[in-house]
Amino acid sequence: MKSLFEIAEECLLVSDIQRKIHLTQQAFQLWQNNQLSPDSMLPPRAITQPGLPNKPTLVAPGKVPRRHLGTRTGLIALIHAIAHIEFNAINLAWDAVYRFRGLPKPYYHDWIQIATEEAQHFQLLHQRLLELGSDYGLLPAHNGLWDMAMRTASDPMVRMALVPRVLEARGLDVTPQMIQKLQQVGDKKTATILEVILRDEIGHVAIGSHWFKYFCEQRGLDSEQTFRELLDRYFTGQIVGPFDYQIRMQAGFSLNELNTLQSIAKSKEKPLGTTMT
Repeated sequence: MKSLFEIAEECLLVSDIQRKIHLTQQAFQLWQNNQLSPDSMLPPRAITQPGLPNKPTLVAPGKVPRRHLGTRTGLIALIHAIAHIEFNAINLAWDAVYRFRGLPKPYYHDWIQIATEEAQHFQLLHQRLLELGSDYGLLPAHNGLWDMAMRTASDPMVRMALVPRVLEARGLDVTPQMIQKLQQVGDKKTATILEVILRDEIGHVAIGSHWFKYFCEQRGLDSEQTFRELLDRYFTGQIVGPFDYQIRMQAGFSLNELNTLQSIAKSKEKPLGTTMT
């Protein structure tokens, strides 16, 4: 039987976009058919950079093109930015599989499924860019999601708290407004794609919430207090609202956690930015 971690490493390191998507879909089928073993005697290699295509050019977050939905250029910039986040999310999901060993089988099932859904999201957005006469890679993008993956590489509890529940969860707050604006300007096609992504991302953040609380319970930690401590340690000056309480509670946030986020956001000025997967 093939090793899940060998497959995950291959998916993580491949640079060609279509190859990464194909391998991800293939890995999901192998996993579904019980043809991958989650057992390994070997530790993960220290992977500091996933496989990436030559483009887009990676720049600082502030240098990414502004996204105004009233123009075709702005619409392309928006779709490109979200497509880049979704592509990064494929790598993030495979890293969550590859890096953290000896965990319950449902953990690996969840993150393989997430990798597959992120690949589907990227394909939808990529096709929309092509329809608009553009392509993925033609605009610059930033690498904030992977940077946080590296900062949380040593602890799955910290990874679950900060990547799904902070960076990725920002999309739960901003996507409903983007959908509404797209509908207002008559772009029902892009709006429908974002509706699919939002539906799936609620589930992805809920998975992050579930495993964060699992790790807290395993260590005898209070999850709400631990979440606050991790926010203070990693996101000083970088939390911004408003927060969609209803959607975030569907994704596993408690009212206390949301109130904590709100209180932090009121005292900070530097925005986290628009992040979704």
